[in-house]
Amino acid sequence: MRMSKGVEWAIHTLLNLGAVGDRRVSVTLLARAHDVSEPYLTKQLQQLVKHGLLTSTPGPRGGYSLGRSLDQITLLDVVEAIEGTTSTFHCAEIRCCGLIGELSPPPTGPCAVMVAMTRAEDAWREALRAETLGDIRSALEGKVHNAVRAALEQSR
Repeated sequence: MRMSKGVEWAIHTLLNLGAVGDRRVSVTLLARAHDVSEPYLTKQLQQLVKHGLLTSTPGPRGGYSLGRSLDQITLLDVVEAIEGTTSTFHCAEIRCCGLIGELSPPPTGPCAVMVAMTRAEDAWREALRAETLGDIRSALEGKVHNAVRAALEQSR
């Protein structure tokens, strides 16, 4: 399974905004904090706003802030906001095709490969649902948290 870099950028941005509390931060400053592309980050932030994970305030004093607390945002929330909710595995039912399909009796139940892949994806999604950004924030407390605050305070 492969996710876009937007998922990583979104998670870090949410954690960074959690470090500065209720303060709004511009996309320019958020992008500069990790030296990432501002236009690409903007697209990710728009998805997070659309899904209620961030709020956006326009204008010269505007910017982005958390839409809900880090304890209420799961990794699954972020992945689905950026990547969508479509299943990662798509069964094309090739078991019924070609020479094997011609030589085999017609299937009587669901494809065993599809069942196994669906079970694995469900377990992955459940693991993402069980991990909040608040859990991750706890692991970052201290020097990293302080560095984030200092970086985002620079152009205040």
